Amino acid sequence: MCLGVPMQVQSCEGNVAVCRTDNQYETVDLSLLGPQEQGTWVLVFLGTAREVLTEQRAEQVRKALLAVKAVMNGESDNIDHLFIDLIEQEPQLPVHLQIKN
Repeated sequence: MCLGVPMQVQSCEGNVAVCRTDNQYETVDLSLLGPQEQGTWVLVFLGTAREVLTEQRAEQVRKALLAVKAVMNGESDNIDHLFIDLIEQEPQLPVHLQIKN
């Protein structure tokens, strides 16, 4: 399984960027997105940026990855705080699955 990691562009030269997540830096291929401004959040899979993210979405993905890590370490008792955006929200079907009146 391949999980995307949200990373923030620190510098960019053409289709290659140095990106940061937490305190780790990585050289990222931007060929699928094109050059990005410093500070832009991107979703990175295996060294390649595949999607531009808002800061809010990057934080949601980061928290979900922390939850996955906690569960893998057997620490699943207290992960609700990582899903605050979902806890008090009713589930909703995607538009294409909703019944049209």
